[in-house]
Order: sequence, then C-alpha cells, then structure tokens
Amino acid sequence: MEFNNEKLREIMEHLSKDERLLINDEIAQTKVLQYAINPDEKFLSVLKESPILSKEFFNKIGEFIVFRQNDFIQFVNGHSFWLDSYTSFRNKVGLSTNREVISKNNKVVIDFPYKDCVLEGGKQRLNSKNKKLKDKEIFYHSVIDSTEIDRLLDPKVFVNTKRVSIEGENNDVLMQEDDNLLIKGNNLLALHSLKERYHGQIQLIYLDPPYNLDTDDFEYNDRFKRSTWLTFMKNRLSVANELLKDSGAIFVQIDHHEMPYLKVLMDEIFSEENFVQIITVKTSSPAGFKTVNPGPIEVTEYILFYTKNRTRFPFKKSYVPTEYDDNYNLVLLNPEKPVNEWELKSIREVVYEQNGIETTCSYQKQNKMAQELWGHHWKIIREQMIAKYALENADIVFSKRDPQKPAEALKALMIDSKKQENKGRVLAYTKKSSEEEAKFSYVYMGGVLASYGNKVKTINGIKTNTELLTDLWTDISWDGIAGEGGITLKNGKKPERLIERIIELSTKPGEIVLDFFLGSGTTAAVAHKMNRRYIGIEQMNYGENDSSVRLNNVINGDQTGISKNHNWILGGSYIYTELMKYNAKFVEEIEQANTNEELDKVFTRIEEQAFLNYSIYLSTVKEAYGDYISLSMDQKKEFLHDLLDLNQLYVNWTEIDDSDFGVNTLDKEFNKSFYQSEEARGILNE
Repeated sequence: MEFNNEKLREIMEHLSKDERLLINDEIAQTKVLQYAINPDEKFLSVLKESPILSKEFFNKIGEFIVFRQNDFIQFVNGHSFWLDSYTSFRNKVGLSTNREVISKNNKVVIDFPYKDCVLEGGKQRLNSKNKKLKDKEIFYHSVIDSTEIDRLLDPKVFVNTKRVSIEGENNDVLMQEDDNLLIKGNNLLALHSLKERYHGQIQLIYLDPPYNLDTDDFEYNDRFKRSTWLTFMKNRLSVANELLKDSGAIFVQIDHHEMPYLKVLMDEIFSEENFVQIITVKTSSPAGFKTVNPGPIEVTEYILFYTKNRTRFPFKKSYVPTEYDDNYNLVLLNPEKPVNEWELKSIREVVYEQNGIETTCSYQKQNKMAQELWGHHWKIIREQMIAKYALENADIVFSKRDPQKPAEALKALMIDSKKQENKGRVLAYTKKSSEEEAKFSYVYMGGVLASYGNKVKTINGIKTNTELLTDLWTDISWDGIAGEGGITLKNGKKPERLIERIIELSTKPGEIVLDFFLGSGTTAAVAHKMNRRYIGIEQMNYGENDSSVRLNNVINGDQTGISKNHNWILGGSYIYTELMKYNAKFVEEIEQANTNEELDKVFTRIEEQAFLNYSIYLSTVKEAYGDYISLSMDQKKEFLHDLLDLNQLYVNWTEIDDSDFGVNTLDKEFNKSFYQSEEARGILNE
C-alpha cells in the first residue's frame, strides 16, 4: 500500500492522540508495534477514528469489525511509514528491501524482539541520553539469515589462556580432565562451546541471573521486558539441561517479580516431575529505607530447585543449627540400669541441684532461691544453663512425644504406661523390622521418649542443636559478607555459606559445579574451598572486584567466608580463558565512544576489518556518507550496530587456523586439547 506524505502526516497526527505511543512528544515505532502486537480498546479506537486507517486496516464482516493486524504491523515496519532522515539513510545503504525492513524479510530469523531472541547485547541499554534510543532494546541477532543461525552457536575459539596457581601464571596450557575453568565472554556462546566436552557431566548448576528489575543493570523497556527476559533465560537453561548429569540438579535464585514465570519456564525445560521445591531465603531485615515501602516488607528471595532426573538424584538429609528445644525436659539419671529400672527427672531440677538449689521444696521456693543466687536475670541464666546441660548430655536428655500413627501394639503399651502400677516407669517396645535389626521405642506415662542426641550434630566442627533443613532458610546471615573473598559487588554478592549449603546438598568432592552468571565469583570460590571442580562464566568485567581476583585470593589463602569450616589454607589452580572476539570488539568500541571523532575512527576500523552485515555494500555506504555525517551521535551508534554482521561477534573454532584471526600457537594447542574428544571432533567436522 502506498501513502503520500500528506496522508502519512495525517496518520501520525491521529496516532499522537494516544499518548502511550509517544516518546519525547514523538511517535515511537517501537511503541506503535507494541500495541499493534497486543492491541487494547483505546489503541483500536484511535485507529478506527482515522478515516484512512479505518479504511485500510478494518473489515466489516456481518455485525463484527475485524482489525487486520498483520497488515497493520507490516505497514508500521515499512519504511514508507516513517518520514525521518535516518530511516531514509538506512534505506539508501541497504537496511531495507522491497519496502520492508530487513527484520521482516523472509530470510531472517526474528520478526519481533519478544519472539525468538537468541543473543542479548550485554547488560546495558544503548549508551544514550536520547530516551527514544534508550528505550529501544538491543538485539544483536535480529537480522540473521536463517541459514547462518547454527554458526552463531558453533563452538568458539578460546584465547589469552593461562593456568593460575600458587606458583603464578603459566600461558603454556593444555586442558586436563580435572581442571577448573573461568571463561570470560557471552555465556550463551560459552555454554554451547562447553557442550561438546561436558555434555551430561555437570552435577550442580547454581545461577543468580539478572533479576529483570528497573534498578538492575539488566534493563529492558517495560512492554517487552518479561517475554524478552524469559526468552533470554530459556536459551541458556535449555543448554544447561543438556550439560547436567542424570544425577544432577539446578538451583536458580530469583526474587518475586519473575519467580512465577521462571517456574513455568523451568517446568517446561526440566519437566514438572523433576521439580523439587521452591526454597525461600531470608536475605535482609525490615530496616532502613525498606520500612517506608507500602505493604509487608520484602526480605526474601527464592531458589527454584530442579533435578535432571528426580529418581537418580542423591537426596540427603541436612541439618541446620537451632536453639535448644525446651520440650526435651527429662533427664535419665541411671542409663546403665535395665530399662524397667530407669529413673527420669526434670532437667530444671537437675540443673538446680548442680548449682546447690534444693529441689525437694515447692517450685515457687526453688525459683526464689534461684533468683537470690543469680540476681535480676535469673531466668535467662537458668535457661542458658539448661540449654548447655542438654547439649553436653544429649544422650540422656529426652522429650515425651505423641507418635502420629502408632502401631496397635505400641498404642496399647502407651495406654498401659498411664496405669497406676506403671506410674514413673519406662516400658520398652520392640518392633522387629528384620532378623538382623531391632528397633526400640521407650514409653513413659502415655508418650514415647525421643532422645535429644538425635538433634545434636557437629556442623562446621561445632557440636550444636539442630533441626532438619526445610524449604525456609532464615539462618544464613547476609550481614557482614562485604569482605568475603577480598572483593565487593553491590547488590550482587551472595554469602559463601549459602552456596556451601547448596553444594553440600547436591554434590560430592570432585564433582563439577557450573555457574554461568558468575558475578563476583562466590560459586567458584566456595567450590574451590570444598574440593569440587568448577566452571564459571562471566561476561562483565568488574575490575578489582572481578571473579578472577577472588579466585586468586582463594588460591593464596583467603580466610574469609567458609574457609575455617573446611580447614582451607591455600593451593589449587584454575584455567582462565576468553572467547575470542571479532565483531564484539567493535560493538564495545561503539558503546564506549563519547565523541563523533571517536565514533568516526570506529567506523573506519569497521570498514577495514569487520565482518559486515550481508545486506550491506560498502559502496552504498560511501555514496551516502554525507547523509551519515549529518546524523546525530545516537543515530550513528545505532547505524554502526546495524552495519556489523553480528553473527560474527566471536571467532568459530573451525576458523582457528585462518591467518586473518592471528591465533597464536599456545592458544591453538589449548583449543585442540579442549576439543579433544572423538565425539567433539566428529561434531565439529560435520
């Protein structure tokens, strides 16, 4: 369909009546598309009120009026709809064909950002003060020929490889079976590079992904952000599922904003049958600025726990420290005697007697003597002494409990124990579970005795009262973790104790732990101290707070976090390596440029060195160079992104011997040792 400029202006004027379509008082194509994809009554009313739009995009069928949505979307994507000079410039240099922008051509993979996004452009929006551009999401791979999509996910070349140990750094590295890995680069591409070597070998994956918050580094425009974020996660979780062992598990930490949606996604990828539970973690206290928020204060996050195959996961009982349970208030005075001669006494009376307080008198008089002995805080002192006695004498301290579903014989014995002739006596109940094994229950005054010894465990070398671990974790402190590992990372650091618990729950020494949102390196640092192998992937560079800095501290004897729990001293090693950048380096230069002069230099290097978008001919760009000069800096940046073939961000392993890339001999040897398996070679040679 064709519209002259006068009609196009009339359409634009009409659309401007819906203020939601405006950014800085201008009609935004992205906003129009958003509402075209998900139209509401207000949006349709605005379209219907325009005689031109009503005629072109609405049909009357009987009593119904039908919106021709696909035709309208095609119209919005058509370059004729936009009158600005930037669109005109893009058309001149080949970024549209047959009156359709490239992203609508049948040779491309992606129609709209929310639909098939494969690779997101880092953790930032366009570096721009222009809100129109800042609200435009970065999708590097929205213009990839469908025949090329597989190459995007091909294994990549690793460079700048070095082994880091207590002896220092060594660049002459070959991959060994038990090596730890720290990979710098896009995590989706790194995961696909790992897939051939580590398929089905990872025991634990822990992830702390971007939470998709407006205050987070990982920002999207409001209309698309959830579907985009979920697609971003889906592509990575799908590969993660392939890497897990049959006995493996994945734990993904998230807040309440995306947890329900992520749960549905993970049900699809890992299956509902392999869902274990949602763990609730208390991460803060209701203090400071949070107390001004309306409604209940948010102090929790969630961990989604899935197995690869629930029937093969080695579930373990785990215990957490807790306070003394004052239901355990009976002390066995003569455990050496036969059961029918046992004598039980109140733990309070036993503690009183140990401190010279007479217990043959009334309860009130005993308390009065305790108050005279210990002063104003006598009750607190007494409870502390009782808790200490119970912990030190756990095997002779008991609680009287009512079993939930007692066997008939046990039930009858419990009734007998309440009879006058059995008052104060302990009765033994024996249940034969096998020829070799006998289980005993001790019945006392209508209840079954439970030993406090079953609740006392040694955790981190300390004998303590415990209870079974539940799906509510409130015992791990998030205060005071700023110094753990010798690095800091605001709003992103997790306590080493949290990762320690997850690793204890799901792995044995020597098994592999993977974290591909490594951040400050907590997962790798804890795995290192706990004698687990690990692979960490991180795209961002945190400078002096980088994960590599933290791992170096661990190797050299870091004593923070869980170090003392595991008698950590120093040692071990890891291999640091990077995905080899090609067009990715130009993307970084574009984002970092602050002046037109800097951007022009990037343009020159792109012309001379980069892989260009397959639809671009340099001759057309040079012919339109005058138009390029007149663009704003924000528009230049957007154009230079489009100019690059973003399927060539990193160098594929199959091109390692291409002299144009200049891979050095040591890196070539490492790559060959990494992709060494017969299976991997077979896949790569196909």
